[in-house]
Amino acid sequence: MRRLRITILDITTERPTRALYARVLNANLASIMPQALAVWCEQLGHQVHFVCYTGFEDLLEEVLVPTDVLFVGAFTQAAYLAYAISHLHRRRGAVTILGGPHARCYPEDAQLHFDYVLGFTDQPLVDEILRECAPHRPIGMHRSVARQPATLPGVRERWKFIAPTIAKAPVFKIVPMIGSLGCPYTCNFCIDSTVPYQPLGFDQIKEDLRFLLGKIERPIVGWHDPNFGVRFDDYLSAIEEAVPPGRIHFVAESSLSLLSEPHLARLKRNGFQALLPGVESWFAMGAKSKTGAAIGLDKVRQVSSHLNTVLRYIPYVQANFVLGLDTDEGAAPFELTKQFLDLSPRAFPAFSLLSAFGRAAPMNLELQRQGRVVPVPFHFLDGSQAMNVRPLNYDWLPFYDRLLDLEAHAFRLSRLVRCMPAKSAVPRWFNVVRGLSSERYGRMRQHARVRQLFQTDGATRRFFDGESRRVPDVLVRRVRQDLGKLWDALPDDSLTHEANAYLLSTGERAAQLA
Repeated sequence: MRRLRITILDITTERPTRALYARVLNANLASIMPQALAVWCEQLGHQVHFVCYTGFEDLLEEVLVPTDVLFVGAFTQAAYLAYAISHLHRRRGAVTILGGPHARCYPEDAQLHFDYVLGFTDQPLVDEILRECAPHRPIGMHRSVARQPATLPGVRERWKFIAPTIAKAPVFKIVPMIGSLGCPYTCNFCIDSTVPYQPLGFDQIKEDLRFLLGKIERPIVGWHDPNFGVRFDDYLSAIEEAVPPGRIHFVAESSLSLLSEPHLARLKRNGFQALLPGVESWFAMGAKSKTGAAIGLDKVRQVSSHLNTVLRYIPYVQANFVLGLDTDEGAAPFELTKQFLDLSPRAFPAFSLLSAFGRAAPMNLELQRQGRVVPVPFHFLDGSQAMNVRPLNYDWLPFYDRLLDLEAHAFRLSRLVRCMPAKSAVPRWFNVVRGLSSERYGRMRQHARVRQLFQTDGATRRFFDGESRRVPDVLVRRVRQDLGKLWDALPDDSLTHEANAYLLSTGERAAQLA
C-alpha cells in the first residue's frame, strides 16, 4: 500500500471566535478519537498532518495542505464547517472521511458530503478504508464495526498530538484520558445509553499517569469517560499506585449514585478538583441521582443535600439539567431548580435544552414518530442555542420566559461569587470565566433573541411550529456570517436535512401535525 498524505482535523467549535471562554476552554475540548486515529495512521505507515481547530486559527491555512485523505471529527454544531472543508478537499482530489458524534447521529446527511462516514471505528477498519481509498459520490459509504474498540492509544502514544493542542490553552491545560467506553445507565436521551459499558486497561492508565508526571509539573487530567468511576476501586487503586498524592488534578463526569461519602474522601485525597454529575430532571431518572422514586421537592432536597456533601470534598461541582423533557409541565421544573440553587449555592448549574440528535438516542425514534422534531440547522444544535424538539407541555413563549427567568436567578453575580471556592485556584477562575462570558451573557443573550423571534418573526414561528420547512432567513444569515469565506464552499441546500431520517430508515413515517 502506498504511503498516503493524511490530514486529520479535530473541530472543537463551529466558528471563528475571540471570546474569553473559548480562549480558555476550546483547546481543552479536543477529542481523543482523532488523536487515536492519528496514531493508527502513523502505525500503518502514513504521513499525518494533525490540526485541532479552536476558533483562533486560520483554518484554511491550517488544513488546505497537499492531502490524499482528509479525516474530520466533528460534533453536530460544526457540521457545516466540516462539510465546507470536505468539499474544498474533494475539489482538490482528496478522499474525505467523517467520524465523531455527527457521523454517528446523522450518517444519511453526512454521506452527501463525505466519501466515507464512520460509526464505531477501530484500526483494522481504518486500514481497510485507506487501502481502498476511493471516492464514493454522490452518496458516501457508511462503515462501522460492531462495537467500540477494545483498546485505544494511550497518552504516551498520543503525546505528539496532545502537546501542540494543549499548548493553545493559555491557563488550564487539560490532558484528555479515558478509562471506559459506554455507560451502564439507560437514560433514553443519551447517546451512550445503548453502548455496553466497557472498561479499558488499568495498566495503561497507570503507565499514562506516570508518563504525564515526567512531562508536566502539575498536570490536569480530564476523564472523557461517559460515567467515570463505575469500577471505582479499580480506578482509584490505579491512580493511587501511579500518582503521589497531590501531583495530578482530575476532572470527571460522574453520577451521584457513585458519589458516596467514602468515595468522595478518596477522590479528594487523590486530587479530584471538579465533578460533573447529572441531575437531569426533578421528575425522572432517579437511578442516576440515587433518589429512587422521589420526585419534585423531595428529590430537590435529596439532591441538594447530596451535592452539598460532595462540595465539602470537591471544590467545583457542575450540576447538569435537561429542560423541556416530557415529564416537565408548568412552572414546577423551573421553580424547583431555583429552590435547588438556593439550597446548594456553590453548585454551578449547566442547562441543556431537550434536543434530538438524529440517531443518538432511543427517545429520538418516539419523538420522530410523534412528528415533534424540527429540522433546525445543525449549526444551532449544541443543546443550548436552539431546541429542535417541540415541547410536549409548553408553548414556545412561556417556555423561554421561564428559561430566562431561571437563568437570571442562576447566573446573578451574587450567586456566582458564592460558587467560587476560597482556596482552589483552578475551579475559582473557571467559575469566573464561565459565569461572566459564556453562561451568564452569551447564553442568556441567545435565548432572549430566540424568544424575541418567536414573538416577532412569523417565519421563525411557522418553522418551529412545523407549519413550514423553509429555514428562516435569520438563521441562514447567522450561518453565513459564522462560516465567512467557507460559506461559498457549502453546497446548495446544505442547511436543510431530513429530521426523521432515523425513523424513515425503519420503514415508519412520522405523524402529521394537527
